[in-house]
Amino acid sequence: MTISDLADATGVSKHTLRYYERMGLVPLVERDPSSGHRRYAAGHAQWITFLRSLRACGMPIREIRVYARLVAKGDSTWPARQAMLATHRERVVASIITLQKHRAVLNKKLRAGCAPSGLTP
Repeated sequence: MTISDLADATGVSKHTLRYYERMGLVPLVERDPSSGHRRYAAGHAQWITFLRSLRACGMPIREIRVYARLVAKGDSTWPARQAMLATHRERVVASIITLQKHRAVLNKKLRAGCAPSGLTP
């Protein structure tokens, strides 16, 4: 698959895909021997979707880079990758709990209505 095909399949621009590759976030990208153009496998579309999910839930690029290097090393790295994902899931759960607390404060304020002027929110 070409970079244009991958961009179409994922909804990610070619520029962004090149950036991901430069940052070491996309493992196992081959080049066409005659033209030097990137050649992506079908699994790269799933990888890009997963990568974007990791970013959306707050995984730092440096951790995704480590994860991508482990993926490139093969199945034997699954325990390390599993540990990374479990650790990040714990951070996501903590973040969700914090956001739920903030939502509760907003809901309370919306139910209470307008407060008198001054420092009362």
